[in-house]
Amino acid sequence: MTQGQRLKYSILLSLLVLATMLGLSYLQKDGVISEKVFQYIAIGVAVVVVIVNGIMRRKVKL
Repeated sequence: MTQGQRLKYSILLSLLVLATMLGLSYLQKDGVISEKVFQYIAIGVAVVVVIVNGIMRRKVKL
């Protein structure tokens, strides 16, 4: 994976996280999920993003 590919995947990943958070906040506003569930899912998404970012960093070839 090149630095440019990592940048593209990072931008895509950030857009996915943004869409997920907007969707979760919409569900919370409508009362479908509670504040606690929102927090747990948000923490899970953050952990997954950190893991994926670490994997991508290791795969970059200089």
